[in-house]
Amino acid sequence: MLKLVEFIKKVYLPLLFVVLEIVAIHYYAHSNSYAEARLLSTSNSIVGGVYGSISGVSEYFGLRKRNRVLLDEMAALQNELTRYRESEVYKELDSLGAEVETKFSYMTARVVRNTVNRQHNYLTLNKGQRDGVEADMAVITPDGAMVGYVVSCSERYAVAISILNTNFNASGKLAGDGHSGSIYWDGFDVHRVKMHELSKYAPVEVGDTIVSTGYSHFFPEDITIGYIEHLEVDEPTSSFKVELRLAADMTRLNDVVLIKNFDIYELTALEAEANSLFRN
Repeated sequence: MLKLVEFIKKVYLPLLFVVLEIVAIHYYAHSNSYAEARLLSTSNSIVGGVYGSISGVSEYFGLRKRNRVLLDEMAALQNELTRYRESEVYKELDSLGAEVETKFSYMTARVVRNTVNRQHNYLTLNKGQRDGVEADMAVITPDGAMVGYVVSCSERYAVAISILNTNFNASGKLAGDGHSGSIYWDGFDVHRVKMHELSKYAPVEVGDTIVSTGYSHFFPEDITIGYIEHLEVDEPTSSFKVELRLAADMTRLNDVVLIKNFDIYELTALEAEANSLFRN
């Protein structure tokens, strides 16, 4: 009881001041219509600011969900665009009533695990066989940069080999030119890969863009790989040794796009048959 009395003695002056202020504001607000309108306007402004801040925070946390919806819509539009392009190529067949088959299909996934500090790096994705994911599907960023390709699937998840893997191989070419070479990672810099076997006669300069050739069963043509930062001629092989800065930031992957090549199994089987014939 004594502690309560001591506490009241300490706070009664500030408390009395607050009470008197409330009473004064109440009388001022009801003294005339102008004062009441001003006070209402001020209170609405404060409340509106608070609600605006809360709304901004809610909107920020909703951006990730909205972004995934947009990515799904982008994949659907890409599928439609692929069908349109191929229907233009096969317009004569289409006019005869023949069914136009799409070579590539697109879907989105989220990266749930990503390693970059090993010699053999992989990504784990939150979609698997039940979602239509299969081995050998290409993995790219939403803005079209090479990331890797799927090597294994379970019912709900998939694992993809990263471009930051010393076992990863892909072919690349100079954008807008036919000169090509092989892409590989040397296991050191997470932002850079190497390219060799690019002809020394290729019209190449620092800053040029390297894209996929389309020779790979995984990646469609013209997927961006990176940008040339350094090049020198390797005299014994008469080709350039090139260092590329990756177009994809492999340390900040969240959402990705998966690309399925419907022809991959037919091509693989045909090439395997041809190889067996040559071995015999």
